[in-house]
Amino acid sequence: MIEGLDRTPLTRDFFDRPVLDVAPDLLGRTLVRATPDGPIELRLTEVEAYAGEIDPGSHAFRGRTARNSVMFGPPGHAYVYFTYGMWHCLNLVCGPEGRASGVLLRAGDIQVGAELTRERRNSARSDKELAKGPARLATALDVDRALNGTDAIAHPGAPLSVLHGTPPPRDQVRNGPRTGVGGDGATHPWRFWIDGDPTVSPYRAHVSRRRAT
Repeated sequence: MIEGLDRTPLTRDFFDRPVLDVAPDLLGRTLVRATPDGPIELRLTEVEAYAGEIDPGSHAFRGRTARNSVMFGPPGHAYVYFTYGMWHCLNLVCGPEGRASGVLLRAGDIQVGAELTRERRNSARSDKELAKGPARLATALDVDRALNGTDAIAHPGAPLSVLHGTPPPRDQVRNGPRTGVGGDGATHPWRFWIDGDPTVSPYRAHVSRRRAT
């Protein structure tokens, strides 16, 4: 446990706001993952906002499906998806129920439980790389589709929760285009990060993937 950290849990009302308000406000918050081997605590340093049916970059742009249905549910729940047949990514649902939006958790600084993550992330060259990128973050925290739909508002025994933590000064928050998003959503400046933090992942523009012929 980190001495002096504000451990007040974030409430449902925190997430029941527009995604572009919630996303930058998540920076510096503490994500807690309870595992059978002990807790892992991560300070969020990079996130991306996805605005549902008005956002071409969002999984919910074309409406509700079995895959994205959690995004339309109550705010404060986890939306976990599987990508490229290899990796999981963790999002937190926000906004009013019925209007899909969410924040992709892109990177963070493991502050408690690093020893529990190193075995899963044995390719990391340092602890600053344990959760540097959304797939790495999910792997480090042992997040998979079993956590899809989990309520991340703190309650006894919750596998995920978010605490107040230590938000950065506003002048340290930066924003720019989202990583890997193409098409009409490519230029939306909806990626937010803490300036100068070594755990923030590098920006990569979208690269079209052509099907093999």
